[in-house]
Amino acid sequence: MAMSVGGAGGDEKPMSEINTTPLVDVMLVLLIIFLIAVPVAIQTIQKLKIPIIESQESKDKVENLLLTVSTTDDAGRSAGDPGYEGASLGGECRIYFNNITPVDSNELRDMAFKRLDSIVKRAGGPEALVANPELVPQVHVRGDVNAPWRCIAGAIYNVQISGYPTVGFISNPVDPNG
Repeated sequence: MAMSVGGAGGDEKPMSEINTTPLVDVMLVLLIIFLIAVPVAIQTIQKLKIPIIESQESKDKVENLLLTVSTTDDAGRSAGDPGYEGASLGGECRIYFNNITPVDSNELRDMAFKRLDSIVKRAGGPEALVANPELVPQVHVRGDVNAPWRCIAGAIYNVQISGYPTVGFISNPVDPNG
């Protein structure tokens, strides 16, 4: 075993190496935590069902943006196509602007921004909306029970990037099957 005890000139240099042992220990603990937590999270997310709750009827404003989020079925058909069998977890995301117009992510972002911009201008500018928060439009998302979270999260991301500060979800007030 060798040990360095200073140099010939007596100049002491600061140690420039980092002690990586604590870093490796922390990384190993995090790796173990994620190896245990990820499979549990994936299993619980797949079984998630939107609850059927008793709710009060909301007073919708005309300015509120309504989005319907679904996916194609196993055969690749969209919700408006004949023979549609319901949303599939592996299907392609389908977003309907104002519950009617099918849009992709870029179109959703552009249309939502233009819509919000016209509402802000009509209200008298951002200052008017800050003075009266009741005038700020909201986004209401109606997500299919079987639509994967990636589709709903993508829709939320795009409308928030467009400037909408409030996003809510629409649920069924009563069980349609019973």
